[in-house]
Amino acid sequence: MTELDTVRATREAYDAIAATYAQKFHDFLHDRPLERALLDAFAELVRTSGGGVADLGCGPGQVTAHLHGLGLDAFGVDASPVMVELAREAGPGLRFEVGSMAALDIEDGALAGVLSRWSVIHTPPQELPAVLAEIARVLAPGGHALIAFPATDGAHIETQSYDHAVVTAYRWSPDRFAELLREHGLTESARLVIEPKPTDRRQFREVQLLARKA
Repeated sequence: MTELDTVRATREAYDAIAATYAQKFHDFLHDRPLERALLDAFAELVRTSGGGVADLGCGPGQVTAHLHGLGLDAFGVDASPVMVELAREAGPGLRFEVGSMAALDIEDGALAGVLSRWSVIHTPPQELPAVLAEIARVLAPGGHALIAFPATDGAHIETQSYDHAVVTAYRWSPDRFAELLREHGLTESARLVIEPKPTDRRQFREVQLLARKA
């Protein structure tokens, strides 16, 4: 696939399942205390810096709304127009936009924080640097990025593709991902690795990397 084909395939796939996705995951944070705690810490760091927060790959907007509830000036961006429409319906007082993570319509250094919760997983490895460069570009000095993704089966494996339920996705070595962040001026400040439950269909570790722009 070319880059255009990749983006189009992902957008169309999520457009097609947007309503089902929104219903399935509308309250998923209720059963994820570790993630809620990390979002709380992220919010505290961002509030100290001051400024807006972009939830990239926001889907139907439930995490954007959660960040807003934590006192952040949060807005969502998603490639799927249907997801954005659902987010606007669920959160009429919040801001949601259709956009690409690799070409954000945001001014340089405008944000205090960026959240990317599993939204980089459909980005082919060769295209990920462009996304990380955009995250670094829109963050103000001292701003924070919190990025979540599934880990590879071993530290020596840089990246692995897998058959995601929606469209092809990619796992990353946490060390390699942190190295890519450093290459774009983002220094890792914390890392949370969550082991899968025995009942989980996919036995992937979940990684949450918190990084700060110098």
